[in-house]
Formats: sequence, C-alpha cells, structure tokens
Amino acid sequence: MRFRTAAGEPVDARQYEQLLGLLAQFTPVVQALPPDAALADVRGALRYFGRDAAGIAALIRLRALAWHGVSCTIGVGANPQLARIAAQDAPPGGIRAVPADPRAAAAFLDRRPAAALHGVGPATARTLSAYGLDSVGRIAAAPPATLQRILGAKAGRAVSDRARGIDPTPVTPNAAARSIAAEHRFAHDELDPDRRRRALLSLADELGARLRTSGQAARALTLTVRYADRSTTTRTRRLAAPTAHGPALTEAAYALHTALALQRARVRALALRAEDLCPAEHAARQLSFDPADDRAHRVEAATDRARARFGPGAARPAAALGPVAVPGPDLPGHPRP
Repeated sequence: MRFRTAAGEPVDARQYEQLLGLLAQFTPVVQALPPDAALADVRGALRYFGRDAAGIAALIRLRALAWHGVSCTIGVGANPQLARIAAQDAPPGGIRAVPADPRAAAAFLDRRPAAALHGVGPATARTLSAYGLDSVGRIAAAPPATLQRILGAKAGRAVSDRARGIDPTPVTPNAAARSIAAEHRFAHDELDPDRRRRALLSLADELGARLRTSGQAARALTLTVRYADRSTTTRTRRLAAPTAHGPALTEAAYALHTALALQRARVRALALRAEDLCPAEHAARQLSFDPADDRAHRVEAATDRARARFGPGAARPAAALGPVAVPGPDLPGHPRP
C-alpha cells in the first residue's frame, strides 16, 4: 500500500510512523517500505475482524483517512508481488484486489510487460524481449529450462515462478530500511537555481548524517523534483561506491539537478532518497593524499558528535545558509570615506 495526503502530497516522516502504527493495530507482520509505502500480512487478522483481506484493506483505508487525513492506495494479493502490482493498478485512494485463484492471478498478470515482475529491471526486460518474451503471459508460457538458459539458473527459476503468480518472499516485520529520504518544501515556487542547490546541500547533509547514525551506506541516490503544477520528475544515479559521506552525496545530488536542466522551472519541493542501502562496513574509504578530503572527514565526525550531543540542528553546512549580508560603506554606521 502507498500513502498520500488528501492533497496528493507525500506523507512526512511523522505521518508515516503514525500510519505504521495504524497497520500494527491489524497485524504485527508489517514491513516498512520508506518513505511512503508498506506491506502487511493480514492472514492472521481475518478471523478476528470477521472480514476478508479486501475488507480489512477497506477498514485500514477508512481509518487512515478519518484519523490522519491520509489517502491509502491498497493492493490486495496472495503474495507481496501480486499486492504490489495490484496497488500500482489501483486508482489513487482506491483498492485493487487480485483473487486468490491461480487462474485469476494468471489472467491479471498475462498482458503486463516483463518489467512489471518484481526483480525484473530494464536490462533483464530487454534480454527477455530479445527472445520474444516481452509480456508476463509469454514468460509464464516459456519452459523454465529456457528461462534458466537465458537468465541463469537462479534468476530463471525466480522469473518463471513470478510470471505464474508465485512469490515466496515473506513480509518481514521491522525490516531494515531500504532507503532513507529527506524533503525540502520551498515557501514559494522557486526559480533560483542557487537556492535549489542550497536546499540540495542541506538534504544531502541530512541524509549523510542519518546514514552514519544508522550504520548504513547508500549505493544510489534519487532526486525527485515537484513542480508548481504538482507534476514530478525523478532521476536516480548509481554511486561509484557505497557511501555515507556528505560531500559525495552532495556531488551526486548536484549532478542529478544539473542534468535536469531545469532553467526557469517553478519548483515547489525537492526530495533526495538514499537507496540500495548496505551496512556501513561495505563503504570502504579510498586512500587519498588530498588534505581537504581528510579534513572533510574529520569535520564530518566532529559534526556528528555535536549533533549526537545537542540535537540534529546543532550543525549545518555554512553554504546551505545562503549569502550573508555584510555591512558595507553604504550602510548606516559605515559612512563613506
């Protein structure tokens, strides 16, 4: 399921935690998918509430709207993959249920593109399409041995199963976050690229601090730009190496922003998301003979200590504050010579 405010905006971190708490009232098996989605296994709640899964989804949707002013788009399926695809197929704020009958699930998946399957990215989809397997129905009809020859034994078996509506992936309660996000909303529609860059600097600095606090590093960074007309543009960049280093995240954020060539776009909000997280020990720091790099890491460590002691607002990048007006000869108290 995916959450949005009544105005169609993404929920903030506080609302997201409240919604996870709401789901916990129905089932303890809730997997958070930050920043705005979750999976819930409600099989153990069916008898207690006297409803089927779609009925429980309707109750969750009603309570989320009444108690938190949040609209839920919910997909109901026999496994996580079917639930995800059903949620994508549902109208905003609606519910889409896939019947548990295998034939109904097969019909639901049949004409969808290969990329609709969980775990099938653009590269795998192109490989399958090269063999004429460009839809889920065609993949399901292909012999598993053929898919294994094309994709390899493990991936071939997984794709074959998922094309037939089989997904053994469990819903994992309290799973480690797969992403960490931060958002900046401007007071007015922002045209100034310098102000947007300062916002990105603050967001990247915040993400880096949160990653280091949680002992994680990011392998990818995603920038989402929301415009005055509420449309959005999203771009993702793979990082050269897993990192939680603020300057590296800032550099990637700037590159994403520059590549969009927004020019005179009226930007309402910017969001950065650190994705494909891994344990921090995987983020090997490369040796550098640049004193500035070593100094940046020392400053970052000192900043983390200050934030841990005095709170997250104790230290911020100076450049994120914008230009500072310095009294000059024309200002009162500084007469011209």
